[in-house]
Amino acid sequence: QVQLVESGGGAVQAGGSLRLSCRASARVLSFAATAWYRQRPGNERELVAKMWRARPIIYADSVKGRFSMSRDMDNAKNTIYLDMNNLKPEDTALYYCNAVALETMRDNWGQGTQVTVHS
Repeated sequence: QVQLVESGGGAVQAGGSLRLSCRASARVLSFAATAWYRQRPGNERELVAKMWRARPIIYADSVKGRFSMSRDMDNAKNTIYLDMNNLKPEDTALYYCNAVALETMRDNWGQGTQVTVHS
């Protein structure tokens, strides 16, 4: 069972920045894909950014140019990141880390970290 633990959420003013981290119990490169999702109040969970093996990262239109997904280049740290800049109140959500197992294509989820952006 893959364990994913997010951190880095918090409350910021509009225009501010946050960095979310997700530490996995397995090597990031062992997954078919890793991703960040979010669930805004009253809405379904939505994709924010997704990184497939050997493919460009895809971003939701609403975050393009403001958010950036990356992984730790020291692979032993098993960590992926989401750098969020120029945050807007509509970015307020519970942010989830996701990893897709290579062998089964099964989704694995973290517990979520709350991001609140005040206007």
